[in-house]
Amino acid sequence: MRKITNLINDCVTEYFRCDEEYVRFAVKETSSARRGYFKFGSEAICFGNCKGDPAVTLADPLPDALADIAMTDGIVTLPFDPSEVIRNLHCEEYIADWRQSGKTAVLAQIYYFLRPLLAVGIRRYLQRIHLRGWEKVAFPRWPVDTSVDSLQHELLRVALRNSGVSHIPFIWFWPNGAPSCAIMTHDVETHKGRDFSPTLMDVDDSFGIKASFQVIPEERYTVAPEFLDSIRNRGFEVVVHDLNHDGHLYRDRDEFLQRASKINSYGKIYKADGFRAGVLYRKQLWYDALDFSFDMSVPNVAHLDPQRGGCCTVMPYFIGNILELPVTMIQDYTLFNILNDYSIDIWLRQSEIVMRHNGLMSFIVHPDYVINRREQEIFKQLLAHLTKLRKERGLWIAKPGEVNRWWRQRAAMRLVQDECGWRVEGDGSERACVAYASERDGKICFSVGTGRSAQVGEFIHAQRVDVSANG
Repeated sequence: MRKITNLINDCVTEYFRCDEEYVRFAVKETSSARRGYFKFGSEAICFGNCKGDPAVTLADPLPDALADIAMTDGIVTLPFDPSEVIRNLHCEEYIADWRQSGKTAVLAQIYYFLRPLLAVGIRRYLQRIHLRGWEKVAFPRWPVDTSVDSLQHELLRVALRNSGVSHIPFIWFWPNGAPSCAIMTHDVETHKGRDFSPTLMDVDDSFGIKASFQVIPEERYTVAPEFLDSIRNRGFEVVVHDLNHDGHLYRDRDEFLQRASKINSYGKIYKADGFRAGVLYRKQLWYDALDFSFDMSVPNVAHLDPQRGGCCTVMPYFIGNILELPVTMIQDYTLFNILNDYSIDIWLRQSEIVMRHNGLMSFIVHPDYVINRREQEIFKQLLAHLTKLRKERGLWIAKPGEVNRWWRQRAAMRLVQDECGWRVEGDGSERACVAYASERDGKICFSVGTGRSAQVGEFIHAQRVDVSANG
């Protein structure tokens, strides 16, 4: 028996925005399936139900589900449901809810109760103790995990072989054929950070980069309308940052709903479309209570965050009606205060991995932590690197709201074929490009057309996608 549903195919067609005629998957039904870890090809680590015996832990040998696929009657039969696996990774189903029980939850409550009284040095020491052994965490893979993206690439490669065509057209990920995208975000955590924000905007502007400022509505500092206007009037963006950043937003469902109501009100007052939780805490199943267009609270890899886990993708994705813009780059506070690294080397390494997968670089740099000259110079080196990528490689540097609008437009676009070839229709299609997926040396390759209408061979760039997560 095999199960064929639109949901199975949709996870691939929605990621690539390709025609459904090329993607025909079914799932082998099995009553003995249990959730666990397995591979699909050499790079994608999956978590979910799979025919056979998936590994209970990552220390066990991981079976490769690619060896158990079948192609018959024009349909690829898989031993797992890719839509379930992708949802599990996006929502971090593979990790326990650490904040709800046990010693960790008690320690977290004590820490956040005492946090306002602790000096920065003491906080840094306690955080380093809590994060000990982070480099030994096998999954998600540090410094960037692309398991979801590698799974999608491998699924499209299988679909390509099954269809018998040499290439599959799809709508390119970013506008105007950009190979990748970057957003700069600034979480304002204290009154010192608020007061330094105008200077930080000057620094951003000196490199031709606009950013978002995540503003905490209550308790931390006064949020005057003039402060919000000063951000928007200079072309920057305002995002709501938690309610009071006390670390308790997701502690209790009823309390969360009360706080979410206040947060939603501040979103309207601030004219903000986006939200980010304090300390990157998240509980994706509760997002339906948030009245925002996009969220920026889910890390790609969270080894160095209080809440472990990670969404394992470098692409935006929808959680219900909210678009998640995952945090794919290490935070400045973590870099400087936890790793004691005063260079941009990790950012450089991460940016190369993200660009190799045509994904989103999402940075968090706090005005609070780049006030001093040493840290500010490191930040300027990062901005210089991003502007170099924009000039030499076509990187699209945008504000989070711009990415949100583009990704929603792209999700509503469709490919149309006529006598001139393939073209894109829909709102915003004047910036869209037709791309083609083909196979080379056993790996998927992408070529991007010259515009929203293109035939094979009309390329502004052609690049091979290496799906190695660690470069």
